[in-house]
Amino acid sequence: MTRIPKHIAIAGNIGAGKTTLCELLSNHFDWEVNYESTDDNPYLEDFYNDMNRWSFNLQIYFLNNRYRQIVDIQKGDKTVIQDRSIYEDAHIFAPNLHQMGLMPARDFKNYFDLFQLMSSQVNPPDLLIYLKASVPTLVKHIQKRGRDYESTMSLNYLQSLNDKYNEWIDSYSIGNLLVLDVNELDYKDNAEHRQFVVEEVSKKLNLKLKSC
Repeated sequence: MTRIPKHIAIAGNIGAGKTTLCELLSNHFDWEVNYESTDDNPYLEDFYNDMNRWSFNLQIYFLNNRYRQIVDIQKGDKTVIQDRSIYEDAHIFAPNLHQMGLMPARDFKNYFDLFQLMSSQVNPPDLLIYLKASVPTLVKHIQKRGRDYESTMSLNYLQSLNDKYNEWIDSYSIGNLLVLDVNELDYKDNAEHRQFVVEEVSKKLNLKLKSC
């Protein structure tokens, strides 16, 4: 008997299409979604206006939010999709901020020590889906959704995040992984692409396939 997955995590850079994929998988498989908290995030707009001042606060907020989501997922009996994983802030966003001089060394060490403790208390996702996207693709998506606080992001910032994503995914070994190249996929508007994604996810999880 195939074990029902409980935790699907969607990973990807800003503008990669995580929310759209969450909606697709939720509608198709009847899974619940834990969306990344943006509209009610008390630090996000301040962070984009002054990264040096608010970087530590923002990363702690995300770490706490995602950890609580995972604890609830593992206690529950439903399949839940998590919009961004707990690992991305620790391996991509926080190190990038530290490297850019926007998070002091003592704050980064404090943050990463807390991440290691919290991540040791939970299981990795049954499937991590990484949305691989070039910077031009990310920019196109970001411009299309038109969030004011994202308009100040530089191309260098997005590229630096992309580099760290690629390094992390290349070494990811704690669980099941599916990489989707969203430069070649339009699962929002293309039915064939939606079906392809559903098939790939079904194969990775050994689920019985059904058409979109």
